[in-house]
Amino acid sequence: MTGMSDSTMRMAGVLAIPMSRDGSGTSWLPDASPMYADHFSAGRWDLMFHYHAFLYYDRQNDAEHARRGDDQFGSVNWAMLIAGRNIGRGRLELRSMMSAEPWTVGAGGYPLLLQSGESYHGQPLHDRQHPHDLFMELAAIYAHPLGNDLAFQGYVAPVGEPATGPVAFPHRPSASGDPFAPLGHHWQDATHISYGVITAALFSRSWKLETSIFNGREPDQDRTNFDYKGRRLDSYSARLTTNPTGTWSLSASYAYLKSPEVLDPSVSVQRITASALNTRPIWAKGEWASALIYGGNKAEDTDRWSNSALAESNLAFDAWNSVFARVEYVEKSAADLDLVDRPANERFDLGSLAIGYVREIARYPGGSLGVGGRFAIDLVPASLTPVYGSRTPTGFAVYLRLRPRRMSSNAKPAKGASTDHRVTPY
Repeated sequence: MTGMSDSTMRMAGVLAIPMSRDGSGTSWLPDASPMYADHFSAGRWDLMFHYHAFLYYDRQNDAEHARRGDDQFGSVNWAMLIAGRNIGRGRLELRSMMSAEPWTVGAGGYPLLLQSGESYHGQPLHDRQHPHDLFMELAAIYAHPLGNDLAFQGYVAPVGEPATGPVAFPHRPSASGDPFAPLGHHWQDATHISYGVITAALFSRSWKLETSIFNGREPDQDRTNFDYKGRRLDSYSARLTTNPTGTWSLSASYAYLKSPEVLDPSVSVQRITASALNTRPIWAKGEWASALIYGGNKAEDTDRWSNSALAESNLAFDAWNSVFARVEYVEKSAADLDLVDRPANERFDLGSLAIGYVREIARYPGGSLGVGGRFAIDLVPASLTPVYGSRTPTGFAVYLRLRPRRMSSNAKPAKGASTDHRVTPY
């Protein structure tokens, strides 16, 4: 294996788009996004290894007389290996991403007040976030230039992410310090693990137009198998993304999801999303990454859209200290929250504010160890006070975080992209 700088130069993408732009699936990040990975080459193949692991203690809701809330020790985590090589004028990339959460979190998920989506033992999960599957992505992606500023991309994934929604939260720089999923996950980016995806795209240095067919059913509670039985590529989506400068990435998408929920297979859902991601360097060794995201769902059995909105930010002052915040609004139904004594279609306006801090305390070969904390205060309507014990239930977590070192990049930036982003490893 050769040194990092040689293989980094070779991994400049088709049309000289920097690899820092690659988000989850086929999505785009701002070019200025930091990259945390180990990077090598073996013969004609370039290899990159990403990972994130949080070892946490999570406690949700200490309100007196609260009927909901729990605590747990566990770990949310993922690891990804990418192998890429040039083939003529094109480039082939093979991806494998896995998570140990089926064992480190458990099929019942981790406590998270007001969260909803998917199921466990035949009941909808509520006030808990489901774990990721063992297999998060198994995919092949090929890009080929069609001219000086136009290229084609194909993505085939037995397990992968269709072209819908923003960059998934585990891969957004604006969420890098927060171990927990947004409450609007199933309104915005829950399709980032789909068992069967085919995507085709046309792109230039500044825009990308994609369409996908995929299996729209959410994973089942068996988190270690392949969910293919009785499923088809019966859902579709389209997404338009533009990166007008090196610090911005803007996208909008539409998706039709055929019977996404296991417990209610007769209901299909339309989903629309819009997002604005920004990452910019600050001071000598810091960066500031932010995201604004809208997601809306409309089930076939209703004529109303259910809406969500998120604003989140991660501010790294230097190589050692960072703070983060997330503000959310989500409209959820009694069915989403499993309120069996309420009409299933009754809706509630829910809010949440989460803040946190991470301090890197140690470096090891190729990575660093950080310690952090997260505090959240939620807002529920008065009618839900008997359930949550308060109109402002709270939750907190303390955790250790492992991640690779920050990479340097010698790749040529895309035309029009900012060249002032600093990606020197610490």
